Amino acid sequence: MMADMTPALSALLIWGAFGYLLGSIPFGMIVTRLFGLGNLREIGSGNIGTTNVLRTGSKPAAAATLLLDGGKGAAAVLITRCIAGDSAAQIAGLMAFVGHCYPIWLRFKGGKGVATFLGLMLALAWPVGIACCLTWLVTAIVSRISSMSALMAAASSTLWMLVLGRGEIFLLGVITTLLIFWRHRENISRIKAGTEPKIGKK
Repeated sequence: MMADMTPALSALLIWGAFGYLLGSIPFGMIVTRLFGLGNLREIGSGNIGTTNVLRTGSKPAAAATLLLDGGKGAAAVLITRCIAGDSAAQIAGLMAFVGHCYPIWLRFKGGKGVATFLGLMLALAWPVGIACCLTWLVTAIVSRISSMSALMAAASSTLWMLVLGRGEIFLLGVITTLLIFWRHRENISRIKAGTEPKIGKK
């Protein structure tokens, strides 16, 4: 039994490593450098994600970061699914998310994973991904707080999975949601205190 399982486990580990390395590419830092906006670590919160890139005042740079961070989550899933199937794709997608949050290149100090989370959800189950994106958008319009939107999108993901009949990715949804809440723990404290900055504030 162990001999039969070893190749499959090795393959999952390989695809997990692929997803992690892809997810750990710090596109926010790369984009701000290319746009001549300076060191993203020295801007705003110092985070490498879209919201902090927006604080540079460059909407094109923020849009590029959003697409690239979401794209790496989607690419990890789609490439892996095409070659190794759905189970490996879930592992690769999860590890791309982990790679964005804890990139080896930045001493494991990365972003909060929201764009990558939305990208992998769109690739794994597009109806769930669209529902999460709409949840983010509606919350952003109402609250004007990016972190609140992220938390609502993540928290609603498992509900959308059940409603839309995609229970096979429920565990992935639980893990990514918990990680997003953990990565946003300081934001949660500021939301409670009423000091969390609005979208677009430098």
